[in-house]
Amino acid sequence: MAIILNLETATKNCSVSIAKEGKTLLCKEIATENFSHAEKLHVFIGAILEETQYLFNDIQAIAVSQGPGSYTGLRIGVSSAKGLCYALGIPLIAIDTLALLAKQITIEEGIIIPMIDARRMEVYTAFYDKNYGRIRATEAEIIDANSYDSLTETLHLVGDGALKFKAILTKSNFIFHDDIVYPSANEMSSLSYEKYKISDFVDVAYFEPFYLKDFVLNK
Repeated sequence: MAIILNLETATKNCSVSIAKEGKTLLCKEIATENFSHAEKLHVFIGAILEETQYLFNDIQAIAVSQGPGSYTGLRIGVSSAKGLCYALGIPLIAIDTLALLAKQITIEEGIIIPMIDARRMEVYTAFYDKNYGRIRATEAEIIDANSYDSLTETLHLVGDGALKFKAILTKSNFIFHDDIVYPSANEMSSLSYEKYKISDFVDVAYFEPFYLKDFVLNK
């Protein structure tokens, strides 16, 4: 019986879930403009364990969103996950944030394009098929009115980065999934369980988030 604690902090959404055999038992999350990860992450973890009546020693693995995303958010999530893994002596699972965002929608045809806002006119994005297989590598991409002009497939855009460009991406093959804004730990449950079953773990000592871009301090 695999009990996995999932932590998602790559965006403005601070999200925690606990799952049994790949099924979410409970998820708590909050998305705020000023990022509440430092204040809420461990509060959510404690509340989830209390409400499900699990103990830390019942957890077989910790899964964390690896990025790309917010530098600060990723640092908080990964640091917390690694600390718990060290303390409990359990493995760490890394989940691609864009894959997690893509998994929140179901399509019959076309391409899923999850987009995380990377500020200004840029997004973190990748392409996924209807079965969530990645068909284009993750990139930091500048978006304009001519983006994806060469693609004739139905393009399903999801995430806060997608919503930012809804006014300029107006071709008829664009479909915006407005109700999906941020990745959530709720969708991590099945992904982390699949990795757990094949022992697809990362090194707790050396694992670092996938930032994609260097951190720049705003002055």
